[in-house]
Amino acid sequence: MNTTATAIAPHPAQRRILTVLVTAQILSGAGLAAGITVGALLAQDMLGGAGWAGLPSALFTIGSAAAAALIGRTSQRLGRRTGLTAGYTAGALGAVGVVAAAAADNVVLLFASLFVYGAGTATNLQARYAGADLAVPRHRGRALSTVMVATTLGAVAGPNLVTPLGNLARAVGVPELAGPFLLAAAAYASAALVLGLALRPDPLTTARARAAADTPASAVSADGGAADTRMLFLGTVVMVLAQLVMVAIMTMTPVHMTGHGHSVGAAGLVIAVHVGAMYLPSPLSGLLVDRWGRLPVAAASGITLLASGLLAALAPPHSVGLLALALALLGLGWSFGIVSGTAIITDAAPPATRARTQGLVDVAIAVAGAGGGLASGMVVAAGSYALLSLLGGLLALAVLPAIAWSARPLPVTGS
Repeated sequence: MNTTATAIAPHPAQRRILTVLVTAQILSGAGLAAGITVGALLAQDMLGGAGWAGLPSALFTIGSAAAAALIGRTSQRLGRRTGLTAGYTAGALGAVGVVAAAAADNVVLLFASLFVYGAGTATNLQARYAGADLAVPRHRGRALSTVMVATTLGAVAGPNLVTPLGNLARAVGVPELAGPFLLAAAAYASAALVLGLALRPDPLTTARARAAADTPASAVSADGGAADTRMLFLGTVVMVLAQLVMVAIMTMTPVHMTGHGHSVGAAGLVIAVHVGAMYLPSPLSGLLVDRWGRLPVAAASGITLLASGLLAALAPPHSVGLLALALALLGLGWSFGIVSGTAIITDAAPPATRARTQGLVDVAIAVAGAGGGLASGMVVAAGSYALLSLLGGLLALAVLPAIAWSARPLPVTGS
């Protein structure tokens, strides 16, 4: 029968869909980087203390969690194009609100706007699922990593534009640290426009139609197929740990650096290296996932994050080079975890319920990031940046027992 051939053949629209997603991700990357680079510094400036510097990261990751669920549900009902376009539009509105809050010195508006701004982060991350919707399983890691690597250009450029954007903000009467959010507003709005106009055919609805055509009617269950709950759990754990550790260490690095006499520009450079290492190695992560398998790359994520935490803890505060290397390892470990975890989730969730499941998984990822961001400032205030980095690295190793548990053979049920 031709159903098997259809199931394993690449969809003719996949190349076009990847091109559109790549274009949108290049634009949105700059918006993603704004909150990472100056969010903590802006809060520290407005609130007057490092203890609350992790709050912006917590707020826009909580906003990301709420948006992830909404984007997943919207995509499930109306397709990826509608869900992703709405998410980037909300992110752009949140960035505009941050600029207005900084200009008015209004902390309440700042917090509300950071929450809405988190929708852009959720959308940028969920776009990877759209890249994998029509990919054949043996190319799934490379497809989703193609979407992720496209974020690199904007995400690396954004932190390095901190100084000129600060000058622009000052010129229009806005506080300097709000400058990158001007770029974020334009970047997210542009990405929304590209997806709304060009993401056709919709990858998720097309994948569902294809799966229905490839499956005999007698084999289709009410929910479109059974999910592999054990692998869904593992994929979630892998990505949650990677996100929690990455956000915690990343959030406090600019605060750590500026507290030891480094300029905001130097902190922006280190964050640019970090964000580049999150996304630039994505094709390598995808290739390893497809060639070596999901579980070995997931294990490599925990080990790489441990190495990052140890180096960040031991690096002298004056050494920009060692901090940049530690943050590069942090980004690479995150890449291994997100790409392998995404492939695990996509493999385990049937197309009929895939977007809703992925949205719920991304809620867990965002909540973990929010917890990491909020706790990071408190750990540093009560202890030190070195303590935070060490704890994060050790926590990342929890992925290893989760992998071992998932790899156990299922108990045989006999009559």
